[in-house]
Amino acid sequence: MHSQSTTTLPGMSSGGSATSAAIDRQALVRRHNVCQRTLDPRSPVSVGNGEFAFTADLTGLQSLPEAYPVGARDELPAGTLLGTQAQWGWHSTPPEQPYGLAGSTVLYDSPRGPVPYVDMVGNIVNERETDTSRAETWLRANPHRLDLGRIGFRLVEDGAERAVTRDDVGDAEQTLDLWTGVVSSSFTLAGHPVTVTTACHPDRDEIGLRVVSPALMHGLVVGMDFPYGSEAWHDAADWDSPDAHTTTLGEPTPSGLHTGSSSWTVERTLDGARYEVVVTGNNLMVEQTGQHHLRIAPGSAAQGQDQVDVMDLAIAFIPAATGDCIPRGDSALSRVAAKPGMDAGAGTAVGLSPGSAVADASAASWPRFWSSGGAIELEATDDPRAKELERRIVLSQYLTAINCSGSLPPQETGLVCNSWRGRFHLEMHWWHAAHFAHWNRPELLLPSLRWYTTVLEPSRATARAQGFDGVRWPKQVGPDGRESPSPIGTFLIWQQPHPIHLAELLYRASPSPEVLEEFAEIVFETAAFMASFAHPTARGFELGPPLIPAQESYGSIRGSVTNPTFELAYWQWALRIAAAWRERLGLEPIPAWREVADGMVQPRVIDGVYAAIDVEPFTIRTDHPSMLCALGVLPETDLIDKDIMRATLADVLADWDWGSTWGWDYPVMAMTAARLGDPEAAVNALLMDAGKNTVLPNGHNRQTDSLPLYLPGNGGLLAAAALMAAGWDNGPDRHAPGFPPGWTVAWEGLVAAP
Repeated sequence: MHSQSTTTLPGMSSGGSATSAAIDRQALVRRHNVCQRTLDPRSPVSVGNGEFAFTADLTGLQSLPEAYPVGARDELPAGTLLGTQAQWGWHSTPPEQPYGLAGSTVLYDSPRGPVPYVDMVGNIVNERETDTSRAETWLRANPHRLDLGRIGFRLVEDGAERAVTRDDVGDAEQTLDLWTGVVSSSFTLAGHPVTVTTACHPDRDEIGLRVVSPALMHGLVVGMDFPYGSEAWHDAADWDSPDAHTTTLGEPTPSGLHTGSSSWTVERTLDGARYEVVVTGNNLMVEQTGQHHLRIAPGSAAQGQDQVDVMDLAIAFIPAATGDCIPRGDSALSRVAAKPGMDAGAGTAVGLSPGSAVADASAASWPRFWSSGGAIELEATDDPRAKELERRIVLSQYLTAINCSGSLPPQETGLVCNSWRGRFHLEMHWWHAAHFAHWNRPELLLPSLRWYTTVLEPSRATARAQGFDGVRWPKQVGPDGRESPSPIGTFLIWQQPHPIHLAELLYRASPSPEVLEEFAEIVFETAAFMASFAHPTARGFELGPPLIPAQESYGSIRGSVTNPTFELAYWQWALRIAAAWRERLGLEPIPAWREVADGMVQPRVIDGVYAAIDVEPFTIRTDHPSMLCALGVLPETDLIDKDIMRATLADVLADWDWGSTWGWDYPVMAMTAARLGDPEAAVNALLMDAGKNTVLPNGHNRQTDSLPLYLPGNGGLLAAAALMAAGWDNGPDRHAPGFPPGWTVAWEGLVAAP
């Protein structure tokens, strides 16, 4: 079914001989630690576990939020990259009246007659929403992901507390140790040296902090502030509605998590959302000094034996049993640790102060992550591009583990900050998560793929209302799976085959009857919709209208678009995979699936290259060159001619509007080039000097001021790198076939692509 390298044969040298030693993964990972000595407003570091993440500035906390801006898309203040977010942390602003999708539902002509689509009365012009009704604004913005709290240093001077500023911080040096997931920060503040250790517990939504500084005896404290939820496109926090929510600090009690310590519980209520924040430490003073503000300071020496120039504490975020917050799932790191042959999840070290215990748990768990699954090492390659590519590969593994491996499909900016109000885009799910299977970490794909079972019924209702079989998956949603009004999202179809593709990748990485049985309903219901959506004509089975392809440049003509090249190939391949699943399970075939797959119309070819769609203007040279996905993201199918695709790739590379592309377009070109036998073009694509192919010092793929990170770019890079190293079914019989012959590529533990 698929090939996989062994952990004892990591690769071949450029001369063609096998290397005998396994990759030194600790050395590989640590040479790409994130080290910063100056404040880079684009590049903060995060700690997390897949279900929860905390993003810190150069102080190791969130002391300087204005210095790390997320640009606004509307006439609103900038947001911040310094978020504290969890998969369960959602909020809805109470609507003025019950809002539903009926007011945005429009009938579109189709080959089957009028079909209802959730459209949008207003529109999106130059990425800004215009003329939308309050109902549509509310439906697009709710529920929204919530910033759970901001934790930063403060200075108390003459009894008054003030924020720390950039001018207060000097001589800074910060290192994110990728091998342990621990951030170490040192700097001077108010003339005193400060060292900070920041970590996230692998199994709990809890950060550990250890602060050592004589400044703690001279007014340095930690402040916590809590916002209301925000409907803004780019921001998870509303600081201007203090009376719309409550923050209540309880009395200290013995800690239930950290033996021998005391805990203070903060109860948070925001309309229907409730959660708790638990501060735990020894010799602390925790006070509520404002409506939504806490002050955490060291106690006096008389209160205990601890030094007052040290604060060692843990801060946990806990969802309420009811309300808008969904239950917390297992963390990414605990799932990795639970793999056969590996230790169980990391616990809390006995006898340590809370913050140090969290850091020790992180330091015990992350090496298990890095020692699991696949690895690619390019260090021995003379080509100067290799070092940068290896850096991007290592950092992308860390970032997708903490942001994309949770119990929900992630938003494009993960758990760092909000984009599209924190709602996730199901057409992006493949780009966030497919690589987990390619890198032989299928347990990190499982939770978000399982989420589809929770929205089967509303997705089935959508298909039924439109006259189709099976389930039609939504596009831009929150955890409830309710579609958002949009002139684009509901007309996209390329997210429909994704669950089949992801389930197949999961099965290849972990072939078992249990995988087939668990995801059979998702695969079969998806295929049922796809088969009924394709309509028969004298030419064959066709797609649309209405629809918008992955390349969204055709949104204004959605009522007439037909037969996008990528989607035609995706329909054929995914329906055949669904048929194979029935065969594996010993079930009778469904003839319609095979009939549709075998009868898909051929994509349009103009001047020897594939067009994007089958009607005028055929190809607009902006946005995603998505026709390339038909042989790259997908394996070879009956519909795609390799020579025509080779000409199409050359045509795209020669004259495309790179400023309008997105971060995952570069891995698309790399995968297409690799499958076409052009590894030099594959490497060039991954490292193309283009604005939206920027990878920052912290590893994030920056797009724009308002989209300062873009995890589909990181996930796409990992999918492409795995394909280039481990190869693909019926591919060239040589080591690392997607890399140039002169490169020394060591790899282990990867799963070959279909």
